Amino acid sequence: MMTTPEAPAVAALKKTPLNATHRAAKAKMVDFGGWDMPVEYPGNGGGLIAEHMAVRTGVGLFDVSHMGEIQFRGPGSLAAVQRITMNDASRLKDGQAHYSALLTPQGTFVDDILVHRLGENDYLLVVNAGTKDKDFAWIRQQVAGMPGIHLSDYSTYYSQLAVQGPRALDTLKQLTKVDLAAIRNYWFTWGTVAGVPNVLIARTGYSGEDGFELYLPADEATTVKVWQALLEAGAEFAIRPCGLGARNTLRLEAGMSLYGHEISEEINVLEAGLDRWLKLDKGDFIGREALLAVQQQGGPKRKLIGLEMVERGIARDGYTVHSLSGETIGRVTSGSPAPFLKTNIAMALVETDAASDNEVVVECRGNHVKARRVPLPFYKRAK
Repeated sequence: MMTTPEAPAVAALKKTPLNATHRAAKAKMVDFGGWDMPVEYPGNGGGLIAEHMAVRTGVGLFDVSHMGEIQFRGPGSLAAVQRITMNDASRLKDGQAHYSALLTPQGTFVDDILVHRLGENDYLLVVNAGTKDKDFAWIRQQVAGMPGIHLSDYSTYYSQLAVQGPRALDTLKQLTKVDLAAIRNYWFTWGTVAGVPNVLIARTGYSGEDGFELYLPADEATTVKVWQALLEAGAEFAIRPCGLGARNTLRLEAGMSLYGHEISEEINVLEAGLDRWLKLDKGDFIGREALLAVQQQGGPKRKLIGLEMVERGIARDGYTVHSLSGETIGRVTSGSPAPFLKTNIAMALVETDAASDNEVVVECRGNHVKARRVPLPFYKRAK
């Protein structure tokens, strides 16, 4: 007798400790890499544009608890981190962080990451949510034969909140005795925040603005307590909870790369324009030989550029880019309206020979729309 096969089970979406809080605030929720995450908060005159502008002019609060945290400990930790990342972790001091990436042997991206030096032989890597399991499995495979390493995935132990904007410091200082002004960009410390001890306070961010990331115990009560305390402390600066939509438009204005868009396993470091963080002189690491070969062969064949739309139209991710003479020269990696700049912008990966063209054409839903090349980043905050 034939039976109908059962449909495969659909994996339940993962939830951050603030999931119920987001839903109570009537946030618009989406599936983001297997996580149930807020894309925007439409109520009270909010939404993506209001959230974006709050971060540019005041302060915004993001739940980024979906990010992954992987820790290296033991006497072999530095050697392992050096082997699997492109930046030079030997230059980090205790309490310092830097941007880096895990690379394939071809010099393309497994993921982009932040590396924090917690202490001697103690490093915390913050990785993207959608690639965390892949990253951890890949890291384990790469360091399997290296001695003196204790590798742990602590992602479920941490909640992470990001306070971003020119009034971020004024907001957070109401909740802690830590001298926040003394924390330099890409440094961190520990302190009590809203009565919660041993919070890791980092001054990094993904918005193009000043701001802080708070790494908290991942229980719901603690996370909700700090979230609500931040909203109350920032009320005088018109703080807004912000979703993934504003996070994306903010990072695009700031010319910051997003995995799966400007960086991927098909795009190498030199094509992505991230060689500022590539330390080829530090010694051997995964991807180094391939990138040296690219340099020796005259450089990358493709290059990431910034575009501003000259004619009416929005260059969306994946749209084709043409020269003025009609030749296909590349594709848009990220594109959207820029709420603060009040224009439509995009980043595109194009043939190097065409990267200096002042004007190109983007194919937007069958329409050929002119765009002009502009320097990256599109937006840079005043110091």
